[in-house]
Amino acid sequence: MAEDSSVGAGCVACDLMAGNAPLPGGNVLRTGSWVVEHCVGPLGLGTVVVKPTRHVVHVAELTAQESTELGPLLQRVSVAVSEVMAPEQVYVCLWSHAGGVPGHIHFVVQPAGTEDMARFGAFGPALQVAMGEARCFPEAAEVEQVCARLREVLG
Repeated sequence: MAEDSSVGAGCVACDLMAGNAPLPGGNVLRTGSWVVEHCVGPLGLGTVVVKPTRHVVHVAELTAQESTELGPLLQRVSVAVSEVMAPEQVYVCLWSHAGGVPGHIHFVVQPAGTEDMARFGAFGPALQVAMGEARCFPEAAEVEQVCARLREVLG
């Protein structure tokens, strides 16, 4: 698996990082190798993505430095999402397809609360599918507020 060198070429994740697409809340956190942003999809308020700052399509292509940062960062972001959103559970999963083609990897860190589970009658992957099908996007002003709170918690 060779690294895809088409950084930004039609990649939504790269476009968001580069400021070429609207990103309510902006960057929540940036490390040497990773960026945390609020999800632009319909997975609910407080859902963030953790993605490499360079265009990476496969986990197997992560550098030693990226791999070293990943575990502690996912845990740290999960703590922040828990503190800010007070969910019943925080889901962490890898997403990497766009239109059925492998794309820029990103880890989704999603607060899962009883209210959403009751509203959609689902939990786990089925909750994510139901939220995606409902296409309910959080308001930009709410996203801005949550991102500000996440920044405070993350320091």
